Amino acid sequence: MQGKDAVSHALRAMAAVIWRELFKFSRQYGRLVSALVRPLLWLAVFAAGFRNVFGVAIVEPYDTYVAYDTYIVPGLVGMVLLFNGMQSSLAMVYDREMGLMRLLLTAPLPRWWLLASKLVATAVLSLAQAAVFVVVALLIGTDLPAPGVHAIAAAVAGALMFGALGLLLSVHIKQLENFAGTMNFVIFPMYFISTALYPLWKLEESGATWVWRIAQVNPFTHAVEWMRFALYGKDPGIAPWVVLGTLAVAFVLACWGYDPQRGFGQLAKRGGPA
Repeated sequence: MQGKDAVSHALRAMAAVIWRELFKFSRQYGRLVSALVRPLLWLAVFAAGFRNVFGVAIVEPYDTYVAYDTYIVPGLVGMVLLFNGMQSSLAMVYDREMGLMRLLLTAPLPRWWLLASKLVATAVLSLAQAAVFVVVALLIGTDLPAPGVHAIAAAVAGALMFGALGLLLSVHIKQLENFAGTMNFVIFPMYFISTALYPLWKLEESGATWVWRIAQVNPFTHAVEWMRFALYGKDPGIAPWVVLGTLAVAFVLACWGYDPQRGFGQLAKRGGPA
């Protein structure tokens, strides 16, 4: 009975953390808009304008020629997941500087469980934003198959992986002012040196060998490819193992290195919100 009570208590704590993040998000309408602006610009302006110019030839997982906007949708979903996962590190740094994480970690629960709760909350928000983007993409005429269980599982794993990377990033950001530069240093190389916007064979064909090699080992590439292949019911190869492995390593390192005392009280000293 004691074991059941402990499990019930841990699950209630996770639910409380998730609801807190959802409540915060519900009061930040601009956050949803900002998360969707970038991918929708790519889709509605760039991809739509070059739909018949930059089509993708017959290559796995596609059985026929596909329009460019259809090809990049999984990459843009990855963009939404990536940006929200990285933005979660901003919230973690803010909570740490305000002492909220220090207070949370006084709960009679393991540190890794509380950080896992924050990770799950981040993933839930990421998936909600990604779902809104997919609905908008369908409304503006993008041709997409109905996502099955495998595609949803791939999106969930991708959201958790990017959340874990954001959690790990928050460990190494000492002050809130350093966030933007560090986040951009992580986000843009991960996104542009990947298969989000162009297939690997085009990178190799263009002679950009070093970019092609980096894209092959980029976790973002594997997250996007897993979603892309799963969407069409094809075998994603090693992509799930890379995504799940990156998730596990990033989360373990984040739990090992997380210090709730780092930066505590600095925001108030600098005249930030009380």
